[in-house]
Order: sequence, then structure tokens, then C-alpha cells
Amino acid sequence: MFAKVANDQCMEYVRLGRTNVNVSVAGLGCGGHSRLGLAHGASNEQAATLVSKAIDLGITFLDTAMVYGTEEAVGLGIRGYDRSKLFISTKSWVGKGGAETKPEKYTPAEFTANLDASLQRLGTDYVDLYHFHGVSHDQLDYVRDVLLPEVRRQQEAGKIRFVGMTEMFRFDTSHTMMQSALPGGEFDVVMIGFNLLNPSARKVVFPLTMQHDVGTLIMFAVRRGLNSVEHAVEAVAKMVEKGDLDPASINLADPLDFLRAVPGVKSQIEAAYRFCRHEPGAHVILTGTSSAAHLEENIQSILAPPLPADLSAKLEAIFGDCTSASAD
Repeated sequence: MFAKVANDQCMEYVRLGRTNVNVSVAGLGCGGHSRLGLAHGASNEQAATLVSKAIDLGITFLDTAMVYGTEEAVGLGIRGYDRSKLFISTKSWVGKGGAETKPEKYTPAEFTANLDASLQRLGTDYVDLYHFHGVSHDQLDYVRDVLLPEVRRQQEAGKIRFVGMTEMFRFDTSHTMMQSALPGGEFDVVMIGFNLLNPSARKVVFPLTMQHDVGTLIMFAVRRGLNSVEHAVEAVAKMVEKGDLDPASINLADPLDFLRAVPGVKSQIEAAYRFCRHEPGAHVILTGTSSAAHLEENIQSILAPPLPADLSAKLEAIFGDCTSASAD
């Protein structure tokens, strides 16, 4: 069913916490800035070919959401494949808009209607993982007290295998909501922001997910702040301005030059993926793209070995206490 990635690399698989399901360590993120190319004018059919390409390269974890507008493309892309070998994740906001806007909350009936609409667009009668999407700390009690009982009913009805939650990392870069949510043990899988400019999940999230055997999906491994030297300069300047980073510890004109100087590190982007992939407690590294060639490059980076120990130590010394950046 699955082809090798370039350089004879084969996809690797990992147990996704207490779901006890083995999934690909690279997950296809169908949102982000590209949305499988839909954000740049691609058709659903063209986006679907990228989904199929990902599956052929060994990716079994596909992550979409109602708000991304890519569920239909995912549904088209999975046709003809063995559904039981794929792990499909989708999501709904808790309210009628992103958490940062303090939106009107969905009723349980409306939340279930969102699920049913997602199933229809995906062309499947169940999702492996259904997330409460981009939850703020203020929304957490409503999720637990009002929406979660309804989601459990849908789980019992066979529409959902596992229940998850994603954080609003752009606005909660220190993981306040997740630190409150995880000790309760209600969620099988969580999606968290983690990258080399903001590794704070290492101290405040991964210890909890490992304690409760919760699966983790890593978003923001590589976003705007890490995809070029110029954007890294902008991101680091903001961190310095906020007092989150000592300017004396880094070359402000090219903050990550030391990464590219290490033999065996191909690029800043490759290093960023490797940083996330080999973090204890990290399971699936999400990567989004609009290009099959770019997808293959990203998979190769995720499958690359851990960064050298001295380089990891240097990253920890510079960024280990940073909490302000999302790198978006």
C-alpha cells in the first residue's frame, strides 16, 4: 500500500497514547496557511491528490477541521484506500468563531450537527478523533460540563472513536488551558504548539501527557517564524522586545545560523522538524503543504535522526525558558 520516501526512508509509526493505535509519526495537516493548496486557488480535486500522495508515502494520520474547508478534499483523497488503516481527525470550534473572539457558544445539538456535517463532507460514518478546536481557558468548563457529555453520546453511537482537544497556541503560548485540562483525564489526544523558539510544552505539557498516557499532536513545528532567515529575524526581535530572550545569546541578524553550521543539518526547517520529532512525549508531527515535492521534503526531515546532543544543549540554553513565541 505504501511507497518509500526518497533516500529509501520508510515511514515510522508510533503508539498514539492510550488510543493504542499505531499511526505515522508524520501527520498531514490540512489547515495552516496552505490548506492543501486551497488557500492558493487549488480545487478540491487537486487538493485530494495531495492527500492520496501522503497516504502513498506512508502517512496514516490525516488532520482536518470544519473551519479549514478541507474536509471534502480529504474525503475525496481517501477514496479507494482501506479506511481501517487510516486515522482521520477533525474538529469543531466550541463557539461560533475562534476562541479569541469570545464567541457565542454552540449548544450540544449544534455541536453534534457540526460533527454530522463533517462526516458527510469526509464521506465516512465515523472519525477516529474528534477535537474541541482551539479551546481557551475560559471555554474549558463549558467543554467539560456541557459539550463533553454530548460528545460521549456520539462516541457511544459509533460516530467518534476518540476525543481530543486543541489549544489556541497563538494566544496561549504558555499552555494555560492545557495545564488545567490534562489533569482531569477526559481527553485521549491533544494538539499542542511546540517548536524550537518556544519549547515550553517540554516543562508544562509533556509531563502531564506522559503521566496520563495522552496522545500528542505537534502543531507549529514549522510556521512562518521558522521557514526563512528573514522570518526568524522578525520572530526573535519580537521575543527580545518582550523580554523573553537575551539578545546577547544570539546573532540578531541571523538567529539560527548556528543550526545550519552543523554538519548533517540540511536546513533551518529540517532542524526544526527534527527538534520536535525526537522530543520525549511528542507523537505525531503535523506538516502542511500545497506541494507534493514539499510534502516529501518535510517527511524526510521528520524521519531524520535526532539533532546532535551539543546542538540540542545550545538550543535549550538559548530558548529553553522562552514562552512568548508561537512562530506563526
